[in-house]
Amino acid sequence: MLRRTFNLFAAALLALGSTVAVAADWKANEHYKVLPQPVPTADASKVEVVEAFGYLCPHCNAFEPMLHSWSENLASDVTFENMPVVFGRSWEPLARAYYVSKLLGVKEKTHQALFDAIHLQRERIRGPEDLAKIFANYGVDEATFMKQYNSFAVGMQLKQGDARMRGYQVQGVPSLIVNGKYLISSDMVGSHENMLKVADYLIEKERSAK
Repeated sequence: MLRRTFNLFAAALLALGSTVAVAADWKANEHYKVLPQPVPTADASKVEVVEAFGYLCPHCNAFEPMLHSWSENLASDVTFENMPVVFGRSWEPLARAYYVSKLLGVKEKTHQALFDAIHLQRERIRGPEDLAKIFANYGVDEATFMKQYNSFAVGMQLKQGDARMRGYQVQGVPSLIVNGKYLISSDMVGSHENMLKVADYLIEKERSAK
């Protein structure tokens, strides 16, 4: 019995040591990229996390449930936002739709719905008219959607997002940017789960520096 207890205790210590080692093993420019020029954040008193994503990206679709659960449990001194990127002409309508959802206050209803429409229902989204029909399912009439879709406000957010993407040096999605200083991608850390672990590590790093 004593030997079994000792073995369990030793195993627990080994597991704890492994956890600490993993956390200590996250290395700059190996597991995350240090941006040469930090991008200003919206609130310097908080640690900011941004996800660069695209609705057409199957990896972003797979990451979304895990990311959503993680973001819902962040501490009050951490802010989180999604940022749609535009890698081609077919990406722009969906990026505009994201900004429309924020302006109209329906993002919580439409964000996952857009992923589902593309990756589960396999709907063909050819332009804003198709997107308007999806938004109509969540209480947004088509005329209101089209007005916002073509609005100056959405156009400006699209331009600002493009500028931020270049500042963050995003080459692929999904990517996480922590406090405008660090870029995390699954290519660097091997999995979506590890992306969140590195993000936690960098959040604590930035929190300790404040």
